[in-house]
Amino acid sequence: MTHGQADLFDVPGPSGLRSRSGFLDSLEESAAIAAIESAGLEPFRFQGWTGNRQTTSYGWRYDFEDGGFARAEPFPDWLVPLRDRAEAFAGLAPGALVQALLIHYPLGAGIGWHRDRPVFEEVVGISLGAPATLRLRRRTGPRAFDRTEQFLAPRSIYLLSGEVRHAWEHSIAPMAEPRWSITFRALSTLGLRQTQNGPDEDPRPGRTG
Repeated sequence: MTHGQADLFDVPGPSGLRSRSGFLDSLEESAAIAAIESAGLEPFRFQGWTGNRQTTSYGWRYDFEDGGFARAEPFPDWLVPLRDRAEAFAGLAPGALVQALLIHYPLGAGIGWHRDRPVFEEVVGISLGAPATLRLRRRTGPRAFDRTEQFLAPRSIYLLSGEVRHAWEHSIAPMAEPRWSITFRALSTLGLRQTQNGPDEDPRPGRTG
């Protein structure tokens, strides 16, 4: 079931956020977790800092150490049907989701406040393992924010597009139980231009998404 905004928030929430529970069944979830665990994950690194979570990318890879944006290994066979289903959920054209990021969150791992890099547009995430809460905030003043959150049930899927993708930051609190995720991304106009003509200067402030 896809929930409308009235179901997601006690107050009106950002447009462009959609979610659906039960996107995968338990057998599909177990198979996806096993595939992620065997994918050769490496610790996340950002400008000399090493994070607790472990990741690997397919299709395209953004390097947070040097800001490089380059092709990565093609999607493995097991990931392609999930990509196709994610595109259908998000209402995107076949082949639009060209990047995939696999993440394992060990105990204590989370993600700080960020927006995804501007080379990417729509973001579609599949949540596996322990439940999590996607926290959202939008700056309204020097020290003031609008805040809300979205519960991510195991085997659920969510979409960030439009306003919630560009005007809101998101984060995930440190996990008390292991969690895994698959995040698919489409390229933005900037990303498409970079894939065709080489890197441009990033027009937005640096982020850690």
